[in-house]
Amino acid sequence: MKRPFQQVDVFTAVPYLGNPLAVVLDAEGLGTEEMQRFARWTNLSETTFVLPPTREGADYRVRIFTPQEELPFAGHPTLGTCHAWLAGRGTDAEEIVQECGVGLVRVRRTGTGLAFAAPPLLREGPVEEDLVRRVAGGLGVDRSAIVDVAWADNGPGWIAVLLGSAEEVLALRPGSLGELKVGVAGPYPPGSEHAFEVRAFFNKGDQTAEDPVTGSLNAALALWLLGTGRAAAPYVAAQGAALGRAGRVSVSRDADGTVWVGGDVVTCVAGEVEL
Repeated sequence: MKRPFQQVDVFTAVPYLGNPLAVVLDAEGLGTEEMQRFARWTNLSETTFVLPPTREGADYRVRIFTPQEELPFAGHPTLGTCHAWLAGRGTDAEEIVQECGVGLVRVRRTGTGLAFAAPPLLREGPVEEDLVRRVAGGLGVDRSAIVDVAWADNGPGWIAVLLGSAEEVLALRPGSLGELKVGVAGPYPPGSEHAFEVRAFFNKGDQTAEDPVTGSLNAALALWLLGTGRAAAPYVAAQGAALGRAGRVSVSRDADGTVWVGGDVVTCVAGEVEL
């Protein structure tokens, strides 16, 4: 069956410098195994499948797959799916509601792009010292180089690490992190164009992989950094330079405390896929 399909680039206004996402826009009738097989074939960090909503107030439902597993939430798939879903609809709605594994996620237009409301952390707080030392070893740095560290899990299972500078983050050459998913941030000097450099590491098979630009991590980092007073909103984080990308993630906070994580999205491929 032919189904509408897009491949989009998220957290960039320039095609092929962000994080790509495959979106199947009509996934009715597809089973979990079929979705997982297609996600494994695209071999992108995530592939999404759009379905009719099942919860009141939602505009659509999305299932999010990596090549290995289904995720309850991920940031760049949220923005990329919303961008693809909006294409050609002619709606001028300022806010869209996405249904996914963590529940309902609000997405709003930001002028040039989209932003999602950061979901609450499922796990936060101190990381056991033995695990911190393991993270330091996996990142290839001394324990003393870690300025702060905490659980910042909003679905994928992130451990958040703060280093002393963006330069230190860019210099990382990690080894094995095992099953851990580690997000690292380091500040740029005051007055710089960007507030932080961010990198996201996880294991793919028996090798450490890096995600180009990561919405869920930036959302988790924002809640942590703003909550501890290490960041002030609004700010822009840079991610992807180590992979030849130029991702830009905007973070803002409403008066009611809602944190929004956003960026530009561009369509690179549009057509049909046989599924």
